[in-house]
Amino acid sequence: MVPNEPNRREFLRRCGVAGGAAALCQPPGRGAAADGSRLPNIVMLISDDQGWGDYGFMGHPTIETPNLDRLASQSVTFTRGYVAAPLCCPSLASMITGLHPHQHKITSNDPPYTGDPKERWTKPWTPERRRLRDEMMAHMDTAPALPRLLAQRGYVSLQTGKWWYGNFRSGGFTEGMTHGDMARGGRHGDEGLKIGRQTMQPIWDFLDRTGDKPFFVWYAPMLPHQPHNPPERLLSKYKDKTESVHLARYWAMCEWWDETCGQLLDRLDEKVLSDDTLVLYVCDNGWIQRPNADGFAPRSKQSWYEGGIRTPLMVRWPGHTHPRRDATTLASSVDLAPTILAACGLKAAPEMQGIDLLDAAALARREAVFGASYSHDAADVNDPAKNLSSRWVVKGWWKLILPEPNQPGGKEPELYELKADPDEKDNLAAGQPDKVQELRALLDQWYKPA
Repeated sequence: MVPNEPNRREFLRRCGVAGGAAALCQPPGRGAAADGSRLPNIVMLISDDQGWGDYGFMGHPTIETPNLDRLASQSVTFTRGYVAAPLCCPSLASMITGLHPHQHKITSNDPPYTGDPKERWTKPWTPERRRLRDEMMAHMDTAPALPRLLAQRGYVSLQTGKWWYGNFRSGGFTEGMTHGDMARGGRHGDEGLKIGRQTMQPIWDFLDRTGDKPFFVWYAPMLPHQPHNPPERLLSKYKDKTESVHLARYWAMCEWWDETCGQLLDRLDEKVLSDDTLVLYVCDNGWIQRPNADGFAPRSKQSWYEGGIRTPLMVRWPGHTHPRRDATTLASSVDLAPTILAACGLKAAPEMQGIDLLDAAALARREAVFGASYSHDAADVNDPAKNLSSRWVVKGWWKLILPEPNQPGGKEPELYELKADPDEKDNLAAGQPDKVQELRALLDQWYKPA
């Protein structure tokens, strides 16, 4: 699933990277950014299935996240961040490409499935379903993935954790943990899923051998994602704070995730790398833990409500950012790639709709953020529109949700004023037709599948 040389040249041309494919042959070196400063190392910390408020710095009354609280105090922290899709595979693809799912065409977790639901996770995949999966994930091969673009500046890169798109090389990583072989259990991370839960050693080893080269680390462990099996020391701590063992397990998982982030940030300190490293934080999608059972509650993961699509976003770059908490400005996970590229002196691909989160003027000009929800299993691996469940837009404090009429569930528009109604209980669409029309026009202008 590694793109051939003509494909490499084509996406480099589309991304506006000077030098085209020949730039891939430039000798590695530390280099300098556009302003003459030292090129930053890049570390992406990506949480998996965590509620947007389930952090100490976001005000959770019980969950303790001291390491992420510290990171938030050192970062530009956007508390009104949103993901491109509330499902991990398309969401992660948007983070690393800066494209929305209808642009990169990876909209679902898996290809079509029509078998017995009870056998979904136990029955071996058919050859045809594996073929469709390969076809679906091959969209990553020619997308403007960050590791490929950063290679133009001599970056080495490491993939760990979740990675749905076959072998780590499909995204242009120079090193990685995920082999992507379905015959050996490769689906969404395989060996990569050992990171965080079992070991941090692959990252430590990578940092030890990067030498003077700038590096990019993708740290996307399956934390606090199910299975919720935290260390006993953490579970015991939270069992005393709730009557629900399910809540206790989830809360403990959030702190376990925080601990691993702290280990990584501490290692950067120990190796005297922190001042030269751009650290970005995001979650792939939301989560609301059911108190009486395993699994997520409605209006969280896979949904277009705040519980499914909202996430804090953090950007820390010592000497280049002034730490502040921003509880008003809208931010999006598709902003991560343009932010990173700008820091490294590279232009964002023309099709990237995000902005540089460190560009105050761009933030001030932002009118709205957008996203869409898709089916877990694709109906068509090449046609995003056939997998679409809903589109949504947030402009200021107004939010419009437009469900697709061919999907199960609600059919009518939903309009919320989030400042007064953060839990989205009062649908104002019937009484605000002009506002619905205004926001619908924005959505129609934004959502144009290829």
